[in-house]
Amino acid sequence: MAFAMGTPLLDGCVLAILQREDTYGYALTQQVKSVLDISESTLYPVLRRLQQDGCLSVYDQPYQGRNRRYYAITRRGQERLHQIRLEWRQLRDSLDHLLLKEGTEDE
Repeated sequence: MAFAMGTPLLDGCVLAILQREDTYGYALTQQVKSVLDISESTLYPVLRRLQQDGCLSVYDQPYQGRNRRYYAITRRGQERLHQIRLEWRQLRDSLDHLLLKEGTEDE
């Protein structure tokens, strides 16, 4: 069974990876794909939106005669990631309580 991947959770995954280090698009996609079933075409609109929202900055760096576009998390992106993590913990705790709670003896 696959669970739907909402925008905030996907944003959080991207921002969490970029919090560790600046990364170029293909490598970032591969890291996300290693844990989520998404296509490469799904991630580039997310990157563009996060950049437009001021959560990411971009820069080009030469690599084997070409330029690679790297993404870096901004202060606003750090703040957004912090908020997503808070919301994730609340959701996770609520779902754990609902889904993993054992029946009581009264039932």
